[in-house]
Parts: sequence; structure tokens; C-alpha cells
Amino acid sequence: MTTLNGEDEVAGLCRDLIRIDSTNAGDNSGPGERAAAEYVAEKLAEVGLEPRILESDSHRANVVVRVEGEDSSRDALLLHGHLDVVPFDAADWTLHPLSGEIADGCVWGRGAVDMKNMDAMILAVVRQRLSEGRRPPRDVVLAFTADEEAGGGYGAHWLAAEHKDLFDGCTEAIGEVGGFSVSIDEARRLYFIEAAEKGIAWMKLTATGRAGHGSMLNAENAVTELAEAVGRIGRYEWPVRLTQTVSTLLTELSKALELELDLDDPEATVAKLGPLARMIGATLRNTTNPTLLEAGYKTNVIPQTAVAHVDGRFLPGYEEEFFQTVDELLGPNVTREFVNHDIALETGFDGPLVRAMADALVAEDPGALAVPYTLSGGTDLKAFSALGIRGFGFAPLKLPADLDFSGMFHGVDERVPVDSLQFGVRVLDRFLDGC
Repeated sequence: MTTLNGEDEVAGLCRDLIRIDSTNAGDNSGPGERAAAEYVAEKLAEVGLEPRILESDSHRANVVVRVEGEDSSRDALLLHGHLDVVPFDAADWTLHPLSGEIADGCVWGRGAVDMKNMDAMILAVVRQRLSEGRRPPRDVVLAFTADEEAGGGYGAHWLAAEHKDLFDGCTEAIGEVGGFSVSIDEARRLYFIEAAEKGIAWMKLTATGRAGHGSMLNAENAVTELAEAVGRIGRYEWPVRLTQTVSTLLTELSKALELELDLDDPEATVAKLGPLARMIGATLRNTTNPTLLEAGYKTNVIPQTAVAHVDGRFLPGYEEEFFQTVDELLGPNVTREFVNHDIALETGFDGPLVRAMADALVAEDPGALAVPYTLSGGTDLKAFSALGIRGFGFAPLKLPADLDFSGMFHGVDERVPVDSLQFGVRVLDRFLDGC
């Protein structure tokens, strides 16, 4: 077998994946992930693996394969990444989001950040190691999933329910949205590793009233009832709730940035963090953001029903408080049902796996400091945690200080530096040796 170089391959792998349209609009329409899954499976087969493509529905494809380690009696490690991406409006982009073009030292396109970059890094590392005859210390299961951007019903949740045997022995995992750098100065960088993520409560709210003529008095107007409930929910100021992960992060940030930390007023500290304030601020409290409104069909007709959608996110340990408060804010005449409901997660930032991540980062960047953080969104880890798997977000990237990386998730002009991908390949290779 020809020896492969992961650093040389990774940008091309990322480019190829971006060029495969796997847009997920959330309604099971569109191209699906089948073409991307076939590409991944082919690249894995080229280095002697036997990946399985598993379809949960037409073109909703997942890829799973086990890489045998030197000691298969040890607990196995899961590396997971999703193949779908969110929709886009190409007119808003500098370069077409499916171009995968390499320009200004970056790979451009939808998925360059979320998360075909990590898919490419996993492929590059595994292909290099197997071409060199290097097995990981323990079994590693690779899972490339469908449908993460719509909750994972056709992807990770389906795999965990219908094919859980493929993950036998897996106790730990790494996946997306973590391991990226934030510069303190030229010599020092913080690497944010996801150790917790908020729960998801996408809710459909429905108000039912009395239909009638728009010129008549109507004390049972569904639109009015719904609007008042949406206003209460959207304007509600959720109290600050400090979780263990956020407390640890703020403590580490205060040391690194030499900021005074008042845990009785964490918002004051967060306000001093510049661009980080947006990302960390969303993890201090639960959130409820109204996102859709639907009502009526003619100006002079009062409709019988009115509907709104709300994106709710709750912190680990605060789900009961979240729903109790939401129900109080709704009032008696508005009901709620779930569009998507999933758990919050949190794990301690300790143990051999955490040390392996931190050591691999420092080996490639002596100025690295690994810190835990809470993701305001959610990942496929929610599904895999049901199998007893403890996971982290660790897709390592050393980024330019002026790159607004977090702002490109689901954003315009998504791109990732080529040298950041190459850095990630080196770090993941060291990580696999050390875990």
C-alpha cells in the first residue's frame, strides 16, 4: 500500500466533501447524505477497512467502521462527525458555498467549519496511519452521520437505537465544536474543548380562539393570545445559573486574561471578554427565542388558531426549571408541543482522555491551554450518550487571531485555513497515540 500523508491530503478531502451537496433543510427533502457517505466509504476502503453504509431512509446515509487497535480488550473510542450541512443563499457568499475553492490560504464553502473540516481530518489521520501500518492503541469506531443539523433522527439517534451493536465497547468519544483556538497574545492560545452542551426544546405553540369577522368584537382572538404569550417568552430574562463547566471556564479565563472574577456577578466578567462574550454569554442561562409565526389567511377574518415556534435551550441540571417557567409564561390558553426535544449533557474535565487532548495540543502548540466550555447548541453526542458514552467536542484547529470562527457556524463565507486543518491532523494523530 502506498504511504499517505494526512497533512497533504486533508485540504483536498475537505474540498471534495464540500463539493458534494448534502444540504439538510430539516424536512427530509434535498439530496441527502448518500453521495457524501459513498465518498467517505471509498476513502476508508482504500486503506483496507470495510465500512458499512447504513440508510435510515432514502439517501439518508450513515457510515460506520471499526478500526482494530493494538489492544482490543480495552474500551473503544468513538470518533464521530456529521455529513449534512445547513442550507445557504449563494448570492450572499463571496465564493459559491459548494465550490470547495482554496483561496487566501483557506478552504471555502458550506461545511468548512460545520463540520466537513473534522470529517476530512478524521479521514486524513486514519488513512495515513493505516497506510503506514500504525494501529491505534485501542479499537476506534468511526461514525459519519446523517441529519445532525435537524436533530439526528435519521442519523445518530437512529444508529444508537437500531445499530447499537456497532458501538459495543465504546466508552468515550470526540466530535465537533471544540478544540479550536482563541488567541490571548502572540505566544498564548486558549483551546476550547466542549465538556457540556445545553438541552434542546424546539416548541410549537398553539393558541385556539373563536373565528369571526374582523370588524366584530372578539375577546377570544387567537392571534392576540399567541402574541402576548410569545412576547412574554421572548422578553423573559432568565436568571443566571452557573454550571460546573462554566465556573471552571470563567476561573481559567480570569487567570489567563488577568481579569477579576466575581462569581456572584459572572456577567460582569463575561462582558470584558470581547468576541467571546457572545459565545459564553449564551451558556450562563436558559434561553427562549421565538423564531416563526403563522396565523390567518385574510385581513378581515379572525382565525381560529395561531401558531408560533420557539427555540428553547436549557442548561445541564435545569430542565425541570425551564419547562415550569415556560408553562407559566404561556398562560392557560396556549399549548405547547415538541418539534425537537433532547437532553443536556455535562461531564467532568478530567481523566486520561482530557490529558491526551491537552498533551497533544501542547506538543504542537507550546502556547496552548485547554479549557472546558459549554456549547449553547447540541451535537450527535446526545444520541451516543444514551449508549453510556462520555464525550467531548474536540476538532483541533489553531486559528488566526483575527478569524471569527464561531461566527461562521451556519454563517456566510464559511472557511477554514489550510494550515489549521494540517495542525488538526497532527494533533489528532498524537491524540490517538496517547489515548
